[in-house]
Amino acid sequence: MQNGAFDPIELPAAVWDQDETRELLKKRDIAGLFSLARKYGASQVRIGTATGLGQPRVNKILNGSGTVKELAVIERVATGLHLPDHARMLLGLAPLNGTGEIGDEDDEHEQQAQELAELLDGAATIDATTVMILRTDTNNLRLLDRRLGGVAIADKMRAQISQIQRAHRHAVRLGVRAELAHLLAETASLAGWQAINALALKDAWHHYERAKAAAYEANDPAVLAYVSGEQAYVLMELGRPAEATDLLQHVHAQHHARVPVRLRTWLSAAEAEAAAILGDETTCRRALDQATSLLPEGDADPDMPYLSINTHHLARWRGNCLVRFGDPATVEDLRSALAGMDGTYNRAESGVRCDLGHALLAAGDPEAAQPHIHRAQHLATMTGSRRQRRRIDELTRAVSRALGG
Repeated sequence: MQNGAFDPIELPAAVWDQDETRELLKKRDIAGLFSLARKYGASQVRIGTATGLGQPRVNKILNGSGTVKELAVIERVATGLHLPDHARMLLGLAPLNGTGEIGDEDDEHEQQAQELAELLDGAATIDATTVMILRTDTNNLRLLDRRLGGVAIADKMRAQISQIQRAHRHAVRLGVRAELAHLLAETASLAGWQAINALALKDAWHHYERAKAAAYEANDPAVLAYVSGEQAYVLMELGRPAEATDLLQHVHAQHHARVPVRLRTWLSAAEAEAAAILGDETTCRRALDQATSLLPEGDADPDMPYLSINTHHLARWRGNCLVRFGDPATVEDLRSALAGMDGTYNRAESGVRCDLGHALLAAGDPEAAQPHIHRAQHLATMTGSRRQRRRIDELTRAVSRALGG
């Protein structure tokens, strides 16, 4: 390449065929194209002269403070950088020689067809056994999440969702596709709950939208009701409990006749939590009573591995709700819940101990709250739950004030 300020800019021909360059052209990333020219020795002055933009504007574009949207200017850039016709077409400009490099387009279309065929062939190898293995992987991630939290398994979660989603998108056999849609709904919902605990609420909402779309395709009312109900927790964390209550009541009314009683129990308890945040004690107690009356025997349903609820879990829920209203029975509810913890729900235990600390503080015993706060802090840190740490920090300050600290 010549180095004079007025010498033409000539990049090696192979540069325009590189994948990175093709992406720059498709996105009309003028700053990226200028950086490419700089890489091959063109100064800002030389680029400005060649394109007619001048060095000051080239500098702004390279620094991200200037943009190029006008078609006439883009044409000058293409001319100044001596783009070949196939590069001009990727930039959205007409070819100069009128042929349009049809051969290059044909090559690209053939490559796309080959890539799609490979993805379809790969998805075709997925059978019921493969889906079972993927389901086992999701269940194992769910167990790890309860013990270690989402941060510790974030890479595994991303890989699992990507694998299931890629298989689902390219599955042709309807039976396998439906199974993959169901599994995608479960896995995306787990990712949503992890995002809530990390207070990444926008990410959480998007995970639940993906989960709902997959649940609709799977045509499973239970998983659809569950992921829709969990999405209400994003609204609660956003400080929109009225909307969360409306959503949960709608989900319950729409699906209660078509879902198992254990899920109806969970929906009632979730509705009670939203009502408690809203300060609606009457609705909260009514929903808790309904959950208690619906609660089936046992801890879980093998058809709903994403849902665990028993008497201890419901006691935890009751305590979490009623502590907001100063109910003196809250301490015993939470102690009962704590006694039922088996050491596998570390993040949940952090929440129970935080609620118990609140209840003891309300009962006038801030000193008794302190060991629960310390344990809750440890568990929240271990599981990476920013959501629980925020609650614990608020409680710590309240206890310190009560102790005169």
